[in-house]
Amino acid sequence: MTRPIIFCIDDDPQVLRAISRDLKNQYGKEYKIISTTSANEALESLTDLKNSSAPIALFVCDQRMPELEGVDFLQKAVKLFPDARRVLLTAYADTEAAIKAINDVKLDYYLTKPWDPPEERLYPVINDLLSDWQSTFTPDFKGIRLVGYQFSPQSHQVKDFLASNLIPYKWLDIQRNADACDWLAANNLTNDDLPVIFFEDGSFLVKPNIRQIAEKTNLSPQATNDIYDVTIIGAGPAGLAAAVYGASEGLRTLLIERKAPGGQAGTSSRIENYLGFPSGLSGADLTRRAISQAKRLGAEFLSPQQVQSIRHKDGYKIIVLDEGNEIKSRAVIITTGVDYRKLEVTGVDKFTGAGIYYGAAMTEAHAVKDKDAYIIGGGNSAGQAAMYLSKFAKKVHIIIRKDSLSYTMSAYLINQLNDTPNIELITDTEVIEAYGDYCLEGLTLYNVKTKATEQREAAGLFIFIGAKPYTDWLQPEIIKNNKEFIETGRELKSYDNFNRIWKLQRDPYLLETSFPGIFAAGDVRAGAMNRVASAVGEGSMAISFVHKYLAEV
Repeated sequence: MTRPIIFCIDDDPQVLRAISRDLKNQYGKEYKIISTTSANEALESLTDLKNSSAPIALFVCDQRMPELEGVDFLQKAVKLFPDARRVLLTAYADTEAAIKAINDVKLDYYLTKPWDPPEERLYPVINDLLSDWQSTFTPDFKGIRLVGYQFSPQSHQVKDFLASNLIPYKWLDIQRNADACDWLAANNLTNDDLPVIFFEDGSFLVKPNIRQIAEKTNLSPQATNDIYDVTIIGAGPAGLAAAVYGASEGLRTLLIERKAPGGQAGTSSRIENYLGFPSGLSGADLTRRAISQAKRLGAEFLSPQQVQSIRHKDGYKIIVLDEGNEIKSRAVIITTGVDYRKLEVTGVDKFTGAGIYYGAAMTEAHAVKDKDAYIIGGGNSAGQAAMYLSKFAKKVHIIIRKDSLSYTMSAYLINQLNDTPNIELITDTEVIEAYGDYCLEGLTLYNVKTKATEQREAAGLFIFIGAKPYTDWLQPEIIKNNKEFIETGRELKSYDNFNRIWKLQRDPYLLETSFPGIFAAGDVRAGAMNRVASAVGEGSMAISFVHKYLAEV
């Protein structure tokens, strides 16, 4: 734990050395002693200390200083550190000012110089003040703070990025949290600057983009090798498994992710049917374990980095990133997974990020605390989100067009939903409108059987309506089916243009695309099972085919 600070200010260097020495001798093991002869310098440093969440236990400040009198300094300091105890160093002639300061700045004690011997005149006073401070002190959160509006798409984007990348942060809603205003005021910022992200080193970013945050949190390193044996595009379960197996088997392995590791599975609050975890585990936990494992085995990880295209040159696959940088690789595995399909309904685009979210149940659950939350979708992701939201929301309503969840959801999840009293299933229904002022306030529901419409208040809508593969960026040489999923293996032979593209004597391997040496695994592949376990299996299996391919070239 960071040692609390005792801050000493006195313009007389001799006095400052004396008080600092006595405090270090008695309290140096438990407290950090900071001293300066300049009141203005001290004030400037307080903002940095506030931004870095450094706890100040005690100010010891001289009254007569040329830049700023002690009482005036303390008036400014207590705005940033209101709980710190305050001691004024005075000469005998300053006693009246010290007594006045007791009322003006809630002065805890005034200490007449000199204080010799400190065992009698200094330490008993400081002991009492520090003991009093410790009795009410709660260690502040250490790490990133995000200040913004709850119903702001920009704030949601930052929250989603931090949460998806497993970066701890504290959310401060400017409309509900008094501390949020204090953080802005301390840094001369206004509500027009939101969102603002404060880092542990005391720095901050105003209206940051994802790339800026990634660079600040060391998430965007550069590739270290000129050539890789295998490059994996997409860090969902399939990509993570491929990275683990590729690195463990001695391949120079690079993993590239455009947003955050884990894919859709990474946002799941609880995966209960994954082998070896009888109590289940969260998608974030599974992702964290896999990333750590892949890095420990030697895989490199670039994120967030988006791939624009892949081309072939001199026997290598040239991977072009969104900033124009190029990476050479002997083989490629595409594991880009799927995105949630957009809900084409009036009002949804307007309130996306402001009450309406695609996935993101874990990130925005606090926004629906003690309110009504709605979920669209009948798959496992929707069921897991409902279970998680039920811990916060007054009631969770699941909307599906069919008459039952049994068509698309696992039985264990259906049983859990049925046993949770604040979860309601609304069948044969669809949302036809989302409405509100600056954020989502309600939904219009339409029953497909009775043709009746109904308006309901809604604090949040979480959308899980199927998957669209992320394959728009691929070149035409990689054959996709009519739903844009990548075709692999012998299924490729049924396409008329396959023979014009494929020029090798052998048939494509099971997970190989129509472009030799480029493989596909997980949800992005046509015919995939859309389960975490199967994606992990395909990712690991793809590495075996990579070995076969590399042995040929």
